[in-house]
Amino acid sequence: MQSRDYPLVGPEWAPSPDEPPRRPQRWLGFAGAGTLIAVGYMDPGNWATAIAGGARYGYTLLSVVLLSSMMALLLQWLAARVGLVTGRDLAQLSRSQYSRRTSLALWALCEIAIIACDLAEIIGSAVALQLLFGLSLPVGVLLAGALAFAMLGLQGFGQRRLEGAVAALILLTAGCFAAQLALANPDWGAALAGMRPRSEIVVQAGMLWLATGILGATVMPHNLYLHSALLRMRGEAMPERTPATMTRALRATQWDTTLSLGLAFLINAALLILAAAVFHASGNTGVESLGDAHKMLAPLLGNQWAGVMFAVALLACGLNSTVTATLAGQVTMEGFLNLRMKPWQRALITRGLALIPALLIVGHGGEAQTTNLLIFSQVVLSLQLPFAVVPLVRFAGDAKLMGQWRVRGLLLALAWVIAAAIVALNGVLLWQTMTGQG
Repeated sequence: MQSRDYPLVGPEWAPSPDEPPRRPQRWLGFAGAGTLIAVGYMDPGNWATAIAGGARYGYTLLSVVLLSSMMALLLQWLAARVGLVTGRDLAQLSRSQYSRRTSLALWALCEIAIIACDLAEIIGSAVALQLLFGLSLPVGVLLAGALAFAMLGLQGFGQRRLEGAVAALILLTAGCFAAQLALANPDWGAALAGMRPRSEIVVQAGMLWLATGILGATVMPHNLYLHSALLRMRGEAMPERTPATMTRALRATQWDTTLSLGLAFLINAALLILAAAVFHASGNTGVESLGDAHKMLAPLLGNQWAGVMFAVALLACGLNSTVTATLAGQVTMEGFLNLRMKPWQRALITRGLALIPALLIVGHGGEAQTTNLLIFSQVVLSLQLPFAVVPLVRFAGDAKLMGQWRVRGLLLALAWVIAAAIVALNGVLLWQTMTGQG
């Protein structure tokens, strides 16, 4: 596979003949993958779970945001490492290591996750357009679909233009939240206490439902496939693959992943802290919909621009996450099925599958159902997680695949603990749902 099929995945590495070896700028080629991955951790689905969790339970679920982000950091680092070392992404490895029936099942499950994520992006963007311009939700859904193609159309002007636009939207989102938190003046002591895990999160059904949604919104399964592919492509362009160059490449990847996902954690935590400080603290614990949150922010914060900043940040996140969903769809379709598609074709298929239920729900249920749909989409992502995480951890610890770079010891044990925790959390949720406790 040639990297030109995926114009979003990083700079050209081909050095000129007279270029000195080990040029520091060369290792910057591994930067940027983490930014694209971090975008997927800030999609509108995160907003629904964070607002509902913060308004209903205050700062309690901050521990879930923290633990989910830590899980995501390790798993994304494993995905990047596997792609860079093996020269194959997670989807390609799954196709080669498992039977055709199993690999097709894994592909189908990943596609469900991508469609669920795309559904959240469409709904979230439509709500943002309604809040900013007063458009009806059905019109917003259609316009959100069109904006997805406009965002991907930036590829025609070069990958750096698109990456620059993505980075600008991330900074815009961060700026909006920083301003709103300054207005909200949260109880930082209570927020710090909320970072401590509590057993009630697992015991209480309503809290567990939101916790599972936060987990799915943070540790997205298709992002693992995408990250492994991004680093595979960067690894293909390395001028040499010696132990020294691999060490530097892995170190650059680790820093890129840590910094990018650290920023994503801060934004997600800021959203839950904002909901806790504004809604829960004022007794408005029933605030769940994005529309209600938008309407109440300005009067509660005493600033007319608070609602505008909220809607602008929501639209920025919706547009940004379109990029990662489309790229992940490309990667998984080629990796599992060996079927190549242009980005706009892939976006057309995914958006088409997501537009239909989105239009039906907003047309019949209206705004009241959008929040439930957003949270449900994130729970779907959580339920798909084990089918990506278990193969990833297995491949990362496989000496035949990874050689001297395989993950071992404490890190491997921790990765398996995370996989087991995800499976257990989903199992408890399903048990509560089937027994009528949810």
